[in-house]
Amino acid sequence: MNVEGLIADLALILVLGAISTIVFKKLKQPIVLGYIVAGFLVGPHFDYFPTIHNEENIDFWAQIGIIVLLFSLGLEFSFKKLMNVGGSAIVTALIIVAGMMGLGFVVGHVLNFSNINSLFLGGMLSMSSTTIIIKAFNDLNMSHRKFVPRVLAVLICEDLFAVVMMVLLSSIAINNSVQGGELLMSILKLVFFLVIWFSVGVYLIPTFFKYSRRLINDEILLVVAMGMCFLMAVFSAYSGFSMALGAFVMGSILAGTCEAEHIEHVVKPVKDLFGAVFFISVGMMVDTGIIVEYASTIVTLSLVVIVGMIVFGTFGMLATGQSLKIAIESGFSLTQIGEFAFIIASLGLSLNVLEPSLYPIVVAVSVITTFFTPYFIKWAEPFYNRLMPHLPTRLLYLLERYSKQESSVSEEKKIWKAVIGRYAWRILLYSTMIIAIVVVSTSYLLPFMDKLVGEDWGDVITAGITLTAMSPFLLALSMPTTKQSEWQALQSKSGSRSTMPLVVLSIMRLLMVFALVTYYLSDVFTLTAGVSMGFGFIFLIIIFLSKKVRRRMRDMELRFIRNLNERELRRSGHDSNLVSDLHVAYIKVGYSCPFVGERLRNSNLRKNYGVNVVNIQRGAQTFPIPNGDMRIFPGDMLGIIGNDEQIQRLLPIMEDSAENSEVHDDVEVKFMPIEIGEHSPLVGKTSASIRLRDDYQALLVAIQRGENRYIKPDGSEVFEPHDILWVVGNEAKLAPLKG
Repeated sequence: MNVEGLIADLALILVLGAISTIVFKKLKQPIVLGYIVAGFLVGPHFDYFPTIHNEENIDFWAQIGIIVLLFSLGLEFSFKKLMNVGGSAIVTALIIVAGMMGLGFVVGHVLNFSNINSLFLGGMLSMSSTTIIIKAFNDLNMSHRKFVPRVLAVLICEDLFAVVMMVLLSSIAINNSVQGGELLMSILKLVFFLVIWFSVGVYLIPTFFKYSRRLINDEILLVVAMGMCFLMAVFSAYSGFSMALGAFVMGSILAGTCEAEHIEHVVKPVKDLFGAVFFISVGMMVDTGIIVEYASTIVTLSLVVIVGMIVFGTFGMLATGQSLKIAIESGFSLTQIGEFAFIIASLGLSLNVLEPSLYPIVVAVSVITTFFTPYFIKWAEPFYNRLMPHLPTRLLYLLERYSKQESSVSEEKKIWKAVIGRYAWRILLYSTMIIAIVVVSTSYLLPFMDKLVGEDWGDVITAGITLTAMSPFLLALSMPTTKQSEWQALQSKSGSRSTMPLVVLSIMRLLMVFALVTYYLSDVFTLTAGVSMGFGFIFLIIIFLSKKVRRRMRDMELRFIRNLNERELRRSGHDSNLVSDLHVAYIKVGYSCPFVGERLRNSNLRKNYGVNVVNIQRGAQTFPIPNGDMRIFPGDMLGIIGNDEQIQRLLPIMEDSAENSEVHDDVEVKFMPIEIGEHSPLVGKTSASIRLRDDYQALLVAIQRGENRYIKPDGSEVFEPHDILWVVGNEAKLAPLKG
């Protein structure tokens, strides 16, 4: 390696990258475009500027850039966030990705690309840019608009789908065809390793940070985080996947820890540096000759991205029950492709299945669509306002009715959702662990024991060790997943007919346990011996080990859930008990918080909510035991002492007020409509006299009277039958108000 040449190349691209990004910042354009322009200027296709000496050196740093970028995206991705947004974001992202992949594949054939190139083209056109969209929202000061959390949730799901897509595209590219059996095995293998990595990581890594937190400063945390990133990347490559996948998984694991924000802070300079090198290397691929030659193709693909994203994004949001306005605003926000398009293109080139000319075409499409992104975001609302008068009244009625039906979920459906979700993750987690034990046993332990003590005794000893290791997970898999309160609630609503599926699920769990044990023992011994020993083993663990093992497995599950929810627990303070039921919670003040700008003494937090502010963290400064004259500003992190009820009541009001409280489906307080009936206790009363905030722990946002009339409450408005109140509060506590 020519070290002097490497340093000279880095100096050239970074200095020019710095100059170009300053220019683009001045022009109020995304700095990613500046990096691409810098790469073009130093690339081999531009003869009027000094060119780098060795492209392989830059490719090496660019590969590191991809790993660090995926690691950083993983830090922004959180499985907890994904579970909070529920199936809505997943369905929307799936509609967008599937629709754009199909559209890209068809357009690729129309443009005379091969099957594999058309498939890669569809993958590149199906991924919106998380980086560009977040930056556009911040630049336009739209981060707190109602549709923004839904767009970000869809982007999280798209990132996950992109990682899966990279694995599938690699498999298809290597086989040069779509083979159903091998494709299914690739998906199962991916799911298997993801569950193992995620489970072990969530169980161990937060515990490591918990016990070593006092010893870790910024320097050590950076070394630890990047070490974990590269270690998982290497392990992923060893398992047959890409290094980028391992980096993304490690980032998503760390995203759930209490050190996530700290890690993002210390890793950001590394991400910015290597990310800059990656995007500059993308710009080096731009060939003006190819762009001129394929100008019509670039324009066509740009239109396909813009129109396709708007159509599929809007339809996806409508399909999940969002209003027409939110759907249109969301669709108009997704009209670009970005970093994942480059990563997928790099993957295709590394596998030698992608036409080299396709790379600069995709880069040009990304530049065009990125440039217009802020404008489409701003055009969404005017487009909606112009579209509304031209839509049939019947269609608007159907859309509104469908949206209300999707947003209203019965109590029985909520119970079934919780039961099925708990049932699914237990089966996935424990069956994966059991299969992992079987694989390790048959691949490594069995040959070793056969060689050590002979084949007969080796089989017996290996089976004993393996069954002992499997028994806790087998018993946990057979344990009931339904809480007693849920069983009683279902019985009270529909009787035995409603609980019959629970009995079927229990039988299926036991059959699965029996099948796993029998399969392993039949593989080691004979089928007859496997079946008989399987019955005997299951009988033994249920009779003799149930109490002890169940208690241990519940402890392990509790630890896993606590680690998974560590950031949320720290936010709500459940793990910071002081005396009795009091604990410290750390709450970030949102821009919509009603206390913004108030002095602490005027906010009446202690009087109205029963809590005390023990410290305020503002940027790098911390103010312990602040006095009453100190003001509250957006972005402040308040250390609050209170009990569970007080803090849960305060959280949605402090963090973002009413608008964003419905994003977290698992939070007790949410934003919802309540229709007043004929016999409601509110009829004839005013908003000032009903004491919603004090008696019902609720916040009244607006009164809807008729289809399109919204009244801002001022305390004097008299409630009428069939009024719809838009409130923030607990659904159960507000139920009596319906009448």
